[in-house]
Amino acid sequence: MSVLDEVARVDPLGVLSGFRRDLYDCLEARGDELFELVDALLCTDGPVKTLVELSLAPEHRRGHGALYGGLNCGRLDVARLRRALTGLALPRAADGRIVLAVDVSNWLRPDANTSPDRLFCHTYGRGKGSAQMIPGWPYSFVAALEPGRTSWTTILDVIRLRPCDDEIAVTAARIREVVQRICAAGQWTDGDLPVLVVMDAGYDVTRLAFLLADLPVELLGRMRSDRVLYFPPPPQPPGKRGRKPKRGPEFKFEDATTWPAPAITTVTETTRYGLATASAWGQLHPLLVRRSAWADYPEGELPVIAGTVVHLRVGHLPGDRDPKPVWLWWSRCDATAADVDRLWQSFLRRFDLEHTFRMIKQTLGWTAPKLRDPTAADRWTWLVIAAYTQLRLARPMAEDLRRPWERPARHGRLTPARVRRGFRRLHRKTPQLTSAPKSGTAGPGRPAGSKNRNRARERPVGKHSKTDTMKVGADRQAP
Repeated sequence: MSVLDEVARVDPLGVLSGFRRDLYDCLEARGDELFELVDALLCTDGPVKTLVELSLAPEHRRGHGALYGGLNCGRLDVARLRRALTGLALPRAADGRIVLAVDVSNWLRPDANTSPDRLFCHTYGRGKGSAQMIPGWPYSFVAALEPGRTSWTTILDVIRLRPCDDEIAVTAARIREVVQRICAAGQWTDGDLPVLVVMDAGYDVTRLAFLLADLPVELLGRMRSDRVLYFPPPPQPPGKRGRKPKRGPEFKFEDATTWPAPAITTVTETTRYGLATASAWGQLHPLLVRRSAWADYPEGELPVIAGTVVHLRVGHLPGDRDPKPVWLWWSRCDATAADVDRLWQSFLRRFDLEHTFRMIKQTLGWTAPKLRDPTAADRWTWLVIAAYTQLRLARPMAEDLRRPWERPARHGRLTPARVRRGFRRLHRKTPQLTSAPKSGTAGPGRPAGSKNRNRARERPVGKHSKTDTMKVGADRQAP
């Protein structure tokens, strides 16, 4: 049963109306303004280019000053909104398993010299090897993936990474809280299949597996093609004296001569990638050393984090006739042929999250506002997620208001942008929770000709400690 059929079994309008009530209850200060801002975001025609233009939408009954006042001075109960998102029906794989994806998307702010907590964000250029590091705010998302090829995901959590944060530790804490909320909401019970968490090569999947070993989760992540892992040490021959070796033979991803015969090999014919060949080796672990993340590990031997390595090679990719192989690491060692096929297919579903990032950036205008305060940016990010969630809940009721040059969409195949076109019709059927705006006049503002004597100070960019932050602040305030 598809996700759309699962949602259609219940009253979709009731579910949408219930989430809108939960969202309104989460807005603790300036709730009417923030709620109407979300409605304007959903009902505006075309992509959002600037934030102030949302105040011109009919659903936004307040002025542009109230719009910025709500973002800068409003208050949102994030914990309650997270529980509301987790309480909605979650998509599941064909075997009933919940599949989560973790990834980072950057809100680039290269010219915001007075905005704090900026980091150097990795961005890809158009040409090969033209990546750049641009200042901005990186946000880590956790979303549930749907089965099959789709442009929809279910965003469950997001957090902004700060300069002093350990990205892996923060990601582990986010995954732990999401899984705990899933269990508390009754979405996972004892006896269900473990939750699969998928991530790309930017994460240390082995360390995450160690930090989340007490949870009912499996971790699947891509590894760089230059990694070296190790097999377990061979058994000690009888009668041999001396120290037992700590690790076994090397397994170099770039050197095929170090690969023994794979334990499992599967071949699958696909319509998009041609012939997909997956090979798997079990009981492989990385070499850990006492530096970086493992510098503070208690005295004694470092842990051995063993898992299964999957080597995936496909016949072709769109626009690439000779694609490079993909190396995956799974946090369990008892893989079967069915598990190998399930793993690499689940990893390909991770790229559906890229469609979500493109939707919230290019259509909903997530990174369009020029906000100075990162707290206001966090508030706006959660409002965009709330708007995207309402689009997902309205999917069974949406009409295909296609352009004359567009092809008709099949049932259940409407994209988020097409659902948004007809949301204004659905908006009239949902409860209107905000109160009427109060009449008022704009303030006088700063007198003409006067200078701004409270200039914002510039902020450093990149990783730094608390001591460095205090020192930089003292230097900039010195006469």
